[in-house]
Amino acid sequence: MKKSSKTDWGKLAGMSDEEIDYSDIPDLPDSFLRKAKIWHPHSKVRITMELDKDVLEWFKAESEDWESRIQAALRLYAETHKVYRQTQA
Repeated sequence: MKKSSKTDWGKLAGMSDEEIDYSDIPDLPDSFLRKAKIWHPHSKVRITMELDKDVLEWFKAESEDWESRIQAALRLYAETHKVYRQTQA
């Protein structure tokens, strides 16, 4: 059960930047850029890991890029808990 995009990617690829309508995208507030951080990807390590079947099936159904989505979920978890630990010290 993959979600299909309603975007006409072929048409979009053939358009110049000037032809693309960005009017529905809100401007970013100044606070966004003040808080923004440069992120550099970390080197990857190949591992073997067991996941619950239903969890893996959910990630695969959500995106063809399911491995990156699992990576993002794990990074979010780790970063959130890293901040939490720092506030508890």
